[in-house]
Amino acid sequence: MINLEPKAVFRFFNEITQIPRPSKKEEKIGQYLVDFAKKRNLSVKTDKVGNILISKSAAAERQTAKKIVLQAHQDMVCEKNSNVVFNFDTDAIQTWIDGDFLKAKGTTLGADNGIGIAMALAVLDSTDIAHPAIECLFTVDEETGLTGAFALENDFLTGDALINLDSEDDGEIFVGCAGGIGTTAEWTFDLENLPADFYAFRVSVSGLQGGHSGDDINKNRANANKILNRFLWEVNARTDLRLACFDGGNLHNAIPREAVAVAAVPMKEKENLRIWFNVFLSEIENEYLRYEPNMKIELETENDVNQIIDKNISDKFLNAIYACPNGIIAMSPDLPNLVETSTNLASVKMPQPDRIQVVTSQRSSLESAKYDIAHQVQSAFALGGAAVEIADGYPGWQPNMQSEILKVTEKSYIRLFGEKPLVRAIHAGLECGLFKEKYPALDMVSIGPQMYGVHSPDERLSISSTQKTWRWLIDILEAVE
Repeated sequence: MINLEPKAVFRFFNEITQIPRPSKKEEKIGQYLVDFAKKRNLSVKTDKVGNILISKSAAAERQTAKKIVLQAHQDMVCEKNSNVVFNFDTDAIQTWIDGDFLKAKGTTLGADNGIGIAMALAVLDSTDIAHPAIECLFTVDEETGLTGAFALENDFLTGDALINLDSEDDGEIFVGCAGGIGTTAEWTFDLENLPADFYAFRVSVSGLQGGHSGDDINKNRANANKILNRFLWEVNARTDLRLACFDGGNLHNAIPREAVAVAAVPMKEKENLRIWFNVFLSEIENEYLRYEPNMKIELETENDVNQIIDKNISDKFLNAIYACPNGIIAMSPDLPNLVETSTNLASVKMPQPDRIQVVTSQRSSLESAKYDIAHQVQSAFALGGAAVEIADGYPGWQPNMQSEILKVTEKSYIRLFGEKPLVRAIHAGLECGLFKEKYPALDMVSIGPQMYGVHSPDERLSISSTQKTWRWLIDILEAVE
């Protein structure tokens, strides 16, 4: 990787991939950034939650230009394939090159947002870019709570305009994003002994694409939790199903790729179960195979089942999961192809043998619609007898089409590449909405190189797009007045 162009960007990205940086565990990457600044005699400061700001003076001829903030987040989404042995707290990401793409071996790559950090560091390390005064802001815990952006103090930044480096689409400038909120449901129950003369089985869903629950929610990708629950619900509607466990998905902002459950039916239904499964498999393949070519749904005998979830609770759980909305709720009436409101049934876990926890996330460009869909999810789970909590959430970022930094960024792209970039809002969350609350006068845009499969082990970064975005960023910095 270190021999890729631009060398400085990929050298720093390579170093970043060697540093464990799960959300809420950014101590090591934070120390790396502080050491980077001190080694180069750059001004650096850290706030109480771990946000880091590194400052660099303007080039000699750029003393009167506006001060620019380059911003990226320190943490990464930690997802891996179930057959991969990997510890995100200690292990370095194993990267490899596949044509134009940089990938990781069985895990997320962390280009979201490691490549943004790398570009900012390359600017700070440069001696030949005619840039204005620079502040590089590296926030913590963007992926699981926006903790860094929420805690950012009103006097931490002094820049005039901010370029967020956390976008994932080539040739696009983002000037707005959705707000988000999380809704969590939990059931507690008594365990029961599995009745005699029951047949226990294991059913699993795997091989789905998954992806970012904001940026990929409009791509018709299957949700492993919903598919698995749908089969269990259908079996439960036909016979006396007893549920032993359910485990699916991991992160609130990722579409779940895998899910597994263990359940049992009366022994007399054993052959019928296989027939029901084959019919179900055919139906799901017909619905999703064009979007999920690697989908795998398997039914196997499970011998080691002694205890099951209280029947009353498991029935309520299956009904609530089935009723819970998932996917696109509304499209924007103002911007073509922009999802306005969505919800993602992200994870189902049993943190203790007598407890089931379901985590969901809702997004919308409209604050009222964001709360409306959260309340719909809340109602579905409340009707199912669960205890439900709604998190505080975060605000959206309203577009400003008269933005000065937008004009500079747009003109730069046309000058370099001979065509207009696409200016749009994104359904995924960006920290810019929170920055705008703290710094109302701060002018902002978001750009970044092309990535695919973000928030999944299929994450891949386009090398040529990274080269293109680097040229674009330098030109913007040299053009700001």
